[in-house]
Amino acid sequence: MKAVTWQGRRKIEVTTVPDPQVIDPTDAVIEVTTTGLCGSDLHLYEVLGPFLEAGDILGHEPMGVVAEVGPGARDLKVGDRVVVPFNVSCGTCFMCERGLHSQCETTQVREHGSGASLFGYTKLYGQVPGGQAEYLRVPFADTLPIRVPEGPPDERFVYLSDVLPTAWQAVVYADVPPGGSIAVLGLGPIGDMCTRIAARRGAGQVIGVDLVPERLARAAGHGVQVFDLSEYGDQLVDAVRGVTGGRGPDAVIDAVGMEAHGSVGVRAAQTATGLLPDALAAALMKKAGVDCLGALYLAIDLVRRGGTVSISGVYGGAADPLPLLTMFDKQIQLRMGQANVRRWVDDLLPLLTDGDPLGVEGFATHHLPLEDAPRAYADFQKKRDSMVKVLFHPGDRPAGTFIRPDV
Repeated sequence: MKAVTWQGRRKIEVTTVPDPQVIDPTDAVIEVTTTGLCGSDLHLYEVLGPFLEAGDILGHEPMGVVAEVGPGARDLKVGDRVVVPFNVSCGTCFMCERGLHSQCETTQVREHGSGASLFGYTKLYGQVPGGQAEYLRVPFADTLPIRVPEGPPDERFVYLSDVLPTAWQAVVYADVPPGGSIAVLGLGPIGDMCTRIAARRGAGQVIGVDLVPERLARAAGHGVQVFDLSEYGDQLVDAVRGVTGGRGPDAVIDAVGMEAHGSVGVRAAQTATGLLPDALAAALMKKAGVDCLGALYLAIDLVRRGGTVSISGVYGGAADPLPLLTMFDKQIQLRMGQANVRRWVDDLLPLLTDGDPLGVEGFATHHLPLEDAPRAYADFQKKRDSMVKVLFHPGDRPAGTFIRPDV
């Protein structure tokens, strides 16, 4: 099969790799029909290379049709249409039963002290082959895949893999009071969806901050009060306070993460670390790594006293300095973590099967064949071509041509 593989820093290739196969009795193999390119994938493209190996298959936002199931699968059937959450979670352990699927005790990567394994990510999260491919092995066939109905196009459901539950959790964690105010920093796919969900859940004032004109215009078109960071600069906090009663918003979502703009020194350090031999770079990042914290610092400054900062952007630094004096003095509540995808499915499915109130159809700005992945990664990182959300559609191999590896 064809798959998108990591070959080095800023080097993505579409290569031919062996088809996946059922390994455990409760596995399934799905034929991928649509798979997304996520902002988190860019961290692999640029910063987290020391935790990858050449040939690793990327991607964690797939959906498709079940091509094979193991003999231990009871409910999932060949031909079922499914979305695959990015957490590899069993659904039955202590953590999963409490809705903490990102902490699944069955797939925790204890070697690195990490939470649940993730599809298409680094050694820190299990190095599980990802979903930017024609086929994908999926463990826990009866409890992990999300079965979705036939009829609507893939774009109606594919965001259940990551975008929707990540944004939903970020807004829930933000705990905006009814009619209250929320600011979202970063209007990429997650941030954009956060603004839509916040409005849907009853926020009275939704503010978006970014510096890419197309993203600002896109959010403004959905009723978001937008602020261009490149225009306001150091005056942004005062400007946002000015429209929130002088206090700042009740909650702020940091949807940016470790590669925020404006942290030139840290960016240089990240780049230098990435040039070291992988073993040295990995050891340094696990003990002394730092993130570009511009967005997080802004969130802490921006939120009103007694408010909540919700972090959905990915961070990986082991030695990040935080302004604890300010956080303590402002009595800020801080919530964060990988989305517990399966936890939120029951909340989200009605919004996808009863109309399209969140505007998921048309949410993607680019629909591309898998072969265009190298260019898409480069364009997405550089924010070229008005790119906000990319969906790949594997298609060289006709549907239904999966051949069991043991045949």
